[in-house]
Amino acid sequence: MVYKFPTMSREEIEGMFGLSDLKQTRVYQQGKQEGKQEGAREEKFRMIPLLLRLGLSFEETAKELGLSLEEIQQERQKQPPSQDM
Repeated sequence: MVYKFPTMSREEIEGMFGLSDLKQTRVYQQGKQEGKQEGAREEKFRMIPLLLRLGLSFEETAKELGLSLEEIQQERQKQPPSQDM
């Protein structure tokens, strides 16, 4: 039901429906957990260029970040070439 009010803040929706315990709902908890997982994954992808610049191999980088070798290679291809001189 909340999606029907895309411009309202969480506080406004809580007040409108008397949902002071919104954070206790399963939907809220699942959404929060998914957000944390996605943020952690994005952080891993941001670390790829740094670890490679520090001299780790693709395989070592994958192992350190808990990602597959394919994910490391795909993400590296998305990155612009290094400007190291």
